[in-house]
Amino acid sequence: MRYLLSLCVLSLALRVVSAQTPEAAKPEVKPAAAPPAAGAEVAVIETSDGQMVLEFWSDVAPNTVENFKTLAKKGFYDGTAFHRIIKGFMIQGGDPNTKDPAKEAIYGTGDPGYKIKAEFNDKKHVLGVISMARSRDPNSAGSQFFICDGAAPNLDHQYTGFGKLIRGLEVLEQIAATPVVRNPASGEPSKPTVRVEVKSVKIVPASSIK
Repeated sequence: MRYLLSLCVLSLALRVVSAQTPEAAKPEVKPAAAPPAAGAEVAVIETSDGQMVLEFWSDVAPNTVENFKTLAKKGFYDGTAFHRIIKGFMIQGGDPNTKDPAKEAIYGTGDPGYKIKAEFNDKKHVLGVISMARSRDPNSAGSQFFICDGAAPNLDHQYTGFGKLIRGLEVLEQIAATPVVRNPASGEPSKPTVRVEVKSVKIVPASSIK
């Protein structure tokens, strides 16, 4: 089953996050990075385009955060790629199939072999927010995620936001600007023409980030 991201009234079964989405307007002011709580952990995402650092929202999505951390600590995300990119909307990754270029035809269908329950919350889907991708079933997220490259209010209360970037917004913008072509499976222009790799995802103490 391919995953789905419904926008507005349009709901198309595309790859992990679906729908032909107009470019969303970006806020003038980028989200400020508040100091993380003592003892907190962050995710350091090393990509072929640079480094991004994410803080987690364990207060509103504890199980989702723990799932992401567990997968990251196992090296699950290392060597994957952002397989779906829509500038002004989001970049999507986390599919283990993307480790193998020979599996390109099924990019967007992979998961860790299980699903997790949704933890919809009041956090807004704005620039820099990370959220779980899923199919039509609300409780169908597994490992795939997307990072918002703009405001997407129609996703609020429909997808589980579980953190946000505190560093590397310029890397997000660079990845979002990757040239794309039409995806033959979905028909939308979201297939990157170059590979944007996730080299590693490390979970580290927030205090170790200078």
